[in-house]
Amino acid sequence: MPTRTPFAMDSVLLSTPAEASQLDLADTLLRLLRDTGTEPRPDDQLEALTLAVAADLPVLLWGEPGIGKTAALTQLASSLDLPLTTVIASVHEPSDFSGLPVIGDDPAEQGVPMAPPDWAVRLVRAGKGLLFLDELSTAPPAVQAALLRLVLERRIGALRLPPGVRIVAAANPRSSAADGWELSAPLANRFVHVQWAHDPEVVVRGLGGIWPRATLPRLDPGKLADAVDFARRAVCGLLATRPTLVHRLPGSETRRGGAWPSPRSWEMAMTLVAFATAAGSSREVLSLLVRGAVGDGPGLELLASLDRMDLPDPETLLADPAGAELPERGDLRQAALDGVVDAVRRRPDEQRWDAAWALLVRAVETGAPDLVVVPATTLASLRQGDWNVPESIERLAGVVTMSRRADQAATRTATRAAAAAKAGR
Repeated sequence: MPTRTPFAMDSVLLSTPAEASQLDLADTLLRLLRDTGTEPRPDDQLEALTLAVAADLPVLLWGEPGIGKTAALTQLASSLDLPLTTVIASVHEPSDFSGLPVIGDDPAEQGVPMAPPDWAVRLVRAGKGLLFLDELSTAPPAVQAALLRLVLERRIGALRLPPGVRIVAAANPRSSAADGWELSAPLANRFVHVQWAHDPEVVVRGLGGIWPRATLPRLDPGKLADAVDFARRAVCGLLATRPTLVHRLPGSETRRGGAWPSPRSWEMAMTLVAFATAAGSSREVLSLLVRGAVGDGPGLELLASLDRMDLPDPETLLADPAGAELPERGDLRQAALDGVVDAVRRRPDEQRWDAAWALLVRAVETGAPDLVVVPATTLASLRQGDWNVPESIERLAGVVTMSRRADQAATRTATRAAAAAKAGR
């Protein structure tokens, strides 16, 4: 159910129109317009943001001006009961983030401390908060360099931000930023980059008074250890087979200002996989996060690696074909069946060959029949001369024949279409 922000009707509404000034009435009207509520609503980009915030990783929201990045952060801070501190990076000097030198009584003995800005002091005193670095892409290179220590080490001058402070930034693409700069590679590599886009349905409902509710993900306490083990195996397994992905600095300045793989960003990706696994997040949310940490190409390779980790063990499937649980997704089911056939090829045995045929029958009964055509053809070629042909092959013969006829018909149709197009020229 939607929840609405309480609105206190003040004495202005109790007064007669003659007694209330027009400015008072205008203020009351503005408060009524701002009286909005929230509701639970599936939103992948909002869930990705809250998951990264829960994982205590700096997040950078990329999006065109006016699509609600600042409003999302304001609502997130309110829902998490965190004080929001907004810092416009482009209007500050480098010393505002590195600290101003303050000469004490005896500089030779005590040194010259670097005094932090007032907003940093307030965050430290509160012990928690949401630090929002806005307009990051309009900050000049000198300011971006000063931000490096703040984003990575959480230090401003002599102060260190407490663990309860989360860091989120926002930026516009250079093409739409006011006097924008490309993000420096060292600063970009310290963020999880999330592309922020508007959803027309969300905007319409929000303007009507109800916005999506930002909530932290619910971590399953029973999955924490397994989630960490799963994330470590996934990332380490991929990098062991693809060592060139460990560190790959993009060649162009524009791409260096986004997500790219490095040991630091792979550690962020591993953290995000662990949190997403413990929270039971969807593949879409996980895709946004890992691609935002290490880039699209490496991120997609990691997702494919995760899929392969979820595949059932071929030996387990061969041991109990009748009770086998095959993946629902077509590509994963195809990979599982191919793995079973490959297991029989590596260790051929009539009993294992028969079990593989029984498994293909189960696949036909529980999913798309066309997925067994290639595995069945390969499995048939593995038969040795003294092996008996199981009855299950007859149940698959019709499926294989029908699929081949469909492929042949599609080929003939494509050939005729190409010939007609050529004749038309």
